[in-house]
Amino acid sequence: MGMPSWSVLLAWVHAMKCLVVVAHPLPDSLCRSLARVAVKKLEAAGHEVTIEDLYGNGFNPALTEAERLSYYATAFDASAVAGEAARLAEAEALVLVFPTWWYGFPAILKGWFDRVWSPGIAFDHSADFGPIKPRLKLRHVLAITTLGSPWWIDTLVLWQPVRRILRIAILGACARGVRFNMLSLHSAERPAKERVTRFEQRIAAALGRWSSR
Repeated sequence: MGMPSWSVLLAWVHAMKCLVVVAHPLPDSLCRSLARVAVKKLEAAGHEVTIEDLYGNGFNPALTEAERLSYYATAFDASAVAGEAARLAEAEALVLVFPTWWYGFPAILKGWFDRVWSPGIAFDHSADFGPIKPRLKLRHVLAITTLGSPWWIDTLVLWQPVRRILRIAILGACARGVRFNMLSLHSAERPAKERVTRFEQRIAAALGRWSSR
């Protein structure tokens, strides 16, 4: 048996466990098409890819009474989200694919943050209820989103609220030092094929820069 090629060795060295979270209810949506582009690129680069299809899996976004009661207890009750929690905890890289609705997350994705990014999973409480302590080992995060609004409203009027929440509030608390990037396709109600192709190329380029270093 011959020695593996340098390309195979490099792919193995830089391979990561990647979690791709998709949050769109329609199977033929642009978001799902973009998610497939991301998965294909990651797999071609030799990464181990797990897909978290929130709608397809019937994920319940509502924080339960038991979960809330245990939020500041000795241990958070993650029994209802054990699978989702394990996949997040194991991930070295994360791709979020979702539509931006009313300049925020879809309810199902917000619920995934509420229920899965929880104490003992994504962070630990400090003893005096001060700043929380990050637990996630994420090295790379790419957010891919579509918006009906033009870029200038999202950027100039609202100052990119989803980007700021992800970068500062969520990742800043639970995965400090992570390399974060966000790609937004604005005016995406009926985008020209050429615009979608260029956006797909941006996704491939962003993921192509990932490594385990």
